[in-house]
Amino acid sequence: MTLLHGFPTSSLDWAAVVPQLVGAGFHVTTADFVGFGESDKPYPHTYSILEQADLVEAVWAVDGHDTTAVVAHDYGVSVAQELLARNPDRVTCMTWLNGGIWPDLHHPIPEQKLLAGPAGAEVARQMDEDKFTITINRLIGERPLPGEVLHDMCLGARARDGSRVLPSLLHYMEERRRNAARWTGAVRDYEGPQQFIWGPEDPVSGAHVIPRIREAVPQARLAVLDREPVVGHFPQVESPERVGPLLTGWIRENS
Repeated sequence: MTLLHGFPTSSLDWAAVVPQLVGAGFHVTTADFVGFGESDKPYPHTYSILEQADLVEAVWAVDGHDTTAVVAHDYGVSVAQELLARNPDRVTCMTWLNGGIWPDLHHPIPEQKLLAGPAGAEVARQMDEDKFTITINRLIGERPLPGEVLHDMCLGARARDGSRVLPSLLHYMEERRRNAARWTGAVRDYEGPQQFIWGPEDPVSGAHVIPRIREAVPQARLAVLDREPVVGHFPQVESPERVGPLLTGWIRENS
């Protein structure tokens, strides 16, 4: 299976579920998108979801994957939508975690708007670990993330002078709007099994998206993580003890 991570973090977001998946006997492929984590962060550079999809396909070629289950979160959701639009037959089953599948329902927080705006470069320069932690905590549900997890998230975002590329990475919000018909259509028209694992306390893509999921993809399986504790934007980080079994059961059922 292939795990696609979100903004502004890295594949480390999957660290708590990967051992569960590997322990269940699955081959797991994940990587940091260009501009994220420990991958190269060229600057200046026009970062694009299309480029990220090209890179995922290149990883698949190296790993020898003709087909794979895909699990996508946040930024990775848009990459997965582009991959589905290109060749849905390569994806055996799809799992979506909180992300902007439908651009009209995406509610960026103030920090994202500032980073994407004219003052984005200055905002990024001022984004120290304290401000980064405050921003991530705005997205979390009832269970606070451990300090070491927040620290590692920040290290990934800032590695290789990552702060200066944050505004460029956020151009994906406009790219998502331009490709809305293609990408939402890819979700609607995909004939394979689809599962949604959703944190309702997410202010960006939370409870307000759930009616659209039910309306647009009525055949999909939907797991809303709305108790013990209520989850926000990062289901796989906030509640890996629930997300791991949901993924392993789903992949077994559809492999």
